[in-house]
Amino acid sequence: MLQFATGATGKVATAKGAVAKGATAKGATAKVAAAKGATAKVAAAKGAAAKGAAAMAVTAMVVALLTTISCNRQEQLPRIAIAGIAIECSTFSPAQTTEDDFSISKGAEVFTRYDFLAEDSLLRQKAHWLPAMYARATPGGIVTRETYESLVARTLEELKKNLPYDALYFDIHGAMSVTGLDDPEGDLILRIKEVIGNKALVSTCMDLHGNVSLRLAENTDLITCYRMAPHEDAMESKRRAVSNLLERLETGKGRPEYKAWVKVPILLPGEKTSTRVEPARSLYAEVAPAAAQQGVIDAAIWIGYAWADEPRNHAVVMVTGDDKQTVESTARKLAQNFWDARHRFEFIAPTASLDECLEKALQSDKKPFMISDMGDNPTAGGAGDVTWTLARLLERKEFRSPRGPKLIYASIPGPKMVEKALAAGLGAQVEAYVGAMVDDRYQPPVLLGGTVEFIRESDTNTEVVIKTGSLHVIVTQKRKPYHYESDFENLGFQPREADIIMIKVGYLPESVYNMRGDWMMALTRGGVDQNLSELPYRRIQRPLFPLDKDMPEPPLDVVFVNSPESKPG
Repeated sequence: MLQFATGATGKVATAKGAVAKGATAKGATAKVAAAKGATAKVAAAKGAAAKGAAAMAVTAMVVALLTTISCNRQEQLPRIAIAGIAIECSTFSPAQTTEDDFSISKGAEVFTRYDFLAEDSLLRQKAHWLPAMYARATPGGIVTRETYESLVARTLEELKKNLPYDALYFDIHGAMSVTGLDDPEGDLILRIKEVIGNKALVSTCMDLHGNVSLRLAENTDLITCYRMAPHEDAMESKRRAVSNLLERLETGKGRPEYKAWVKVPILLPGEKTSTRVEPARSLYAEVAPAAAQQGVIDAAIWIGYAWADEPRNHAVVMVTGDDKQTVESTARKLAQNFWDARHRFEFIAPTASLDECLEKALQSDKKPFMISDMGDNPTAGGAGDVTWTLARLLERKEFRSPRGPKLIYASIPGPKMVEKALAAGLGAQVEAYVGAMVDDRYQPPVLLGGTVEFIRESDTNTEVVIKTGSLHVIVTQKRKPYHYESDFENLGFQPREADIIMIKVGYLPESVYNMRGDWMMALTRGGVDQNLSELPYRRIQRPLFPLDKDMPEPPLDVVFVNSPESKPG
């Protein structure tokens, strides 16, 4: 047994040895396998690396191809420049506009002016856009010659950087006045063409209160203007000017065959020609259907600008297109309709003297009762600092008590008052002269004293509210229009709860129009006096209606205007 057992044990030992040897052999085999695996991994890695390199090469080729396609596409797209200077200027105001008054955009900054040219917009993709420079200022006094020459030089310098161009989008207001220079916009487009040449197609968009001289008409190929006053369609009109331009480039049609220009001897203020009411509403309602006719590209009616004394200041009708008969008949019809309606143009709201407006407001239970201080409207070209109205408000006994009717007055520039209010703080009593720093023809600076009710600090134009009696006078570092309900809310007001709000404005812009309880327009004094017959015109082309009420019927001749360069192709 024991031997057996011993023998068995030996067999077991022998078996263990065999197993050990087998294990050694398996280990060796495993090492070989591991080595082979490592070799395989190296091979796989090399394969992956090769595949990665190939993929990278393919990616690089695709990127290069796309870049080439993109570059080729850019090369195939029309090269369109953007440039313009936009301001309207009263020559009956002592104010002067300088370069510091302009907001200037260059290069890619210009795109921010147009929502329809956003980076992902369809119109942006249709051309290789090359914005040069766009300068815009709040309406004011005449632009100094030095300022104009500087702005023109800067514009031309930017245009020279990206020559050549297939087209130009020319964005202007059309009522700029410059010291010693008639028709600045006509001069500007000529000087631009000296740089870009006459072959580039020019599309112009303007304010309907701009002026279209024959020189401007000759040197722009496509032209349009706003069709609404207030100008709620401004961006839509600019988009139309760009769309018309692209369509003529894409189709190869280029310049219109015909441009019809008609002088309409009428000179009216915007406050009598609002498209919210008749007859302007119906007159302008005819424009879009006229432009939609076969053979017509665009149709436009310019009211013109009443507060400048230049030969070009009068109404104009223009129609562009390729069908001569349709273009001509459409221009003649629009001009005749305008002339026939001349006696029907009235102020858009009830109009009276300042005292009469105040009496109506004090008797009314509608809040807020809005009163337009029209004579010094800064957005029509007034200096914005005439104190004639404020001086009379301060004299009214109804507003002397804090418990009197709440009247908000917007606004009067008074940098010294702003400085004192900032130093004294809220609730402090302050006193300083305000206004009449620019236009003191009707009233000298007014001594205003009261409580600092609100301060809104700004890097560009700090505003303070000074309360005296029941008057709340908004005083600014420099002139500022108040066109939005938020302008008042930002100063701590709940404007809809005020009894009376008086604004230096003409017709009410949409936001403040919509919050009105009632509204009247006061015939006040300033650089944009609504009584045109009292303005010292010397250079406008007479006769003009309504300055010459009994003038004979005008011919309303249709003038076909030729462009300097014939249609390409």
